[in-house]
Amino acid sequence: MASVHEYKRLENSIVQKVKHVAVAAARGIWGIFQALGRFLSRRYTLVFVPHSEKKVYNLHITVLSICCFFLVSAGIIGAFFWYGASYSGTRNLLANKDDHLKNVQGNLDQLRDEVAQLLGKARGFETALSGTISALGGDIQGANRSTPSSGDLSSFFDIRETPEGILPEVDDIRQISSFLVSAVEPVKELGTLLDSQIALLKEIPSIWPIKGGIGHISMFFGQNENPFTGQYYIHKGIDLSTYRQGDPVVSTADGQVVTVDYDETGFGNYVIIKHKHGYYTRYAHMQNFKVKIGQRVQQGEIIGWIGNTGLSTGPHLHYEVHIGSDVVDPYKYINIRSSIARQTR
Repeated sequence: MASVHEYKRLENSIVQKVKHVAVAAARGIWGIFQALGRFLSRRYTLVFVPHSEKKVYNLHITVLSICCFFLVSAGIIGAFFWYGASYSGTRNLLANKDDHLKNVQGNLDQLRDEVAQLLGKARGFETALSGTISALGGDIQGANRSTPSSGDLSSFFDIRETPEGILPEVDDIRQISSFLVSAVEPVKELGTLLDSQIALLKEIPSIWPIKGGIGHISMFFGQNENPFTGQYYIHKGIDLSTYRQGDPVVSTADGQVVTVDYDETGFGNYVIIKHKHGYYTRYAHMQNFKVKIGQRVQQGEIIGWIGNTGLSTGPHLHYEVHIGSDVVDPYKYINIRSSIARQTR
């Protein structure tokens, strides 16, 4: 029990001390506030004495009003400097934005010029594509009807109202994109036509029969003077000369060799090749051969070399084109490729 009483006494003692300390602290704080209140309520008088006989003015102020005046003045001055710095930063930011806007405007002007040029080139491409497919026998309108959502090529250049808020250049680019989508099928058709045309040109005699395209025509097809008799006769082919022997002779189309022979009083060493669509070609007066009967040859493949065999006045190649039993002018077939090129330009 003694220990409990001691604990109670110690507890009471601590409480009393804390209470005294709290009361003393409160009194001290209250005293400070009272002293501060007396200091701030201290009054001063400012006397304004004019240099004349007018009335003297007295201004009664307290320390509190003086402190408030200085605080308000400091706030006004601080706000002035803060707004000044903020205005300067905003002005610099606006200047930077203005420079950036000018650059953007310049880029936009350049974009407009580029879009205008692109539209012009697209018009040229559309015209060229239409002309090329028409020349090759295609139907560009039919190709475009397969994509009704894009419309045909002629509608690509129609003037359309630009939606609000969208730059005209953006609408132009969308039109170009739509045009490119609609041009896919015509270009595919063009590729198909070209592939079929190339395949056809490989099957008919359509190239120069001397490798590299060298030489010249020394005698044309038709009525000519016989160099041996001096009389006029019908020349059934064309004579090609390079003024020398040994230049390679090539097949003018894909086909199969049906004749490899020698005619002492006529063609000399000659080769006949059978092609598709009823075509035959003859290559005569050759020096020697590189093919045999039954061999399949490709267009441009070497079959022999220019010579002076048989009834000949000098080194040359006698070249004939037959359709079935009819003999035709080989020169027209040699110029097939250039004629097609002129039509598609």
